[in-house]
Formats: sequence, structure tokens, C-alpha cells
Amino acid sequence: MISTLGQLFKFMTVYRKFWLAPVIIGLVALGGLLVLAQSTAITPFIYAIF
Repeated sequence: MISTLGQLFKFMTVYRKFWLAPVIIGLVALGGLLVLAQSTAITPFIYAIF
């Protein structure tokens, strides 16, 4: 996973696609939230968002 992030960062710097950074951060945050919501008490609140 570290190599994938490194390659993604290199791609963004070489091709000057810095607008991808907020998109990637948002997707990672959403994925982490969904993984955390599977086994915690905040599940009903997460389902209310969607």
C-alpha cells in the first residue's frame, strides 16, 4: 500500500494533478468511516448520513 501511495504522489507531482489530492483524501476518509462503522455504536448515525 505504501508503494501505491508513493506512485500516486509521484504521478500527481509529475503531471501536476494536485486537484486529485482532496478527492483521494475524501475517499480514504469515507472508506475508513465505513470500516469503523461496521462494529461500533455509531452505525445508526452513519446510516442516517446516507
